[in-house]
Amino acid sequence: MAKMGRSSKDAIQVDEKTKINVLYVDDEIDNLNAFKAVFRRYFEVFIAESAMEGKKILENKENNIQIVLTDQRMPEITCVDFLASLVKDSPEIMRVLVTGYADIATVIDAINKGEVYRYVSKPWDNIELKNLILQAFEVYYLRKKNKKLTDDLLRVNAQIEFMLRQKLSSE
Repeated sequence: MAKMGRSSKDAIQVDEKTKINVLYVDDEIDNLNAFKAVFRRYFEVFIAESAMEGKKILENKENNIQIVLTDQRMPEITCVDFLASLVKDSPEIMRVLVTGYADIATVIDAINKGEVYRYVSKPWDNIELKNLILQAFEVYYLRKKNKKLTDDLLRVNAQIEFMLRQKLSSE
């Protein structure tokens, strides 16, 4: 697991420089405010009232969003389309569906097309949601670490093959 600590602001972080960055997209401002009020102590919280606003936050790479939570029902674009676009544009981001409705067809679509990590019912339990975010970050972190190790291994393997070819050609 990632080595997590707390900064002076009580935010959970991986190391001295990296905080867990969470984006919550919901068209209900009360839900956004409640989420931010509860979780800003633990995470760097970004909120958006629409999928388009959420995409703008995601496009700013300085925000380094690792986890996106999104409401099922939103104007402009469905949560399924929004999550599916994340799979295409930012596949490493962990995606969580939050909803107060039990439309099973939408949930299935979100899981299959948007590759949702977890499903959360409204109203959420703060402790359970905090733990879910931490688990999602752990998966995110391990996937990134695995990709880096794989890339390093491929690079070193290519170097070894080059040195072996040089040695064989000089004999």
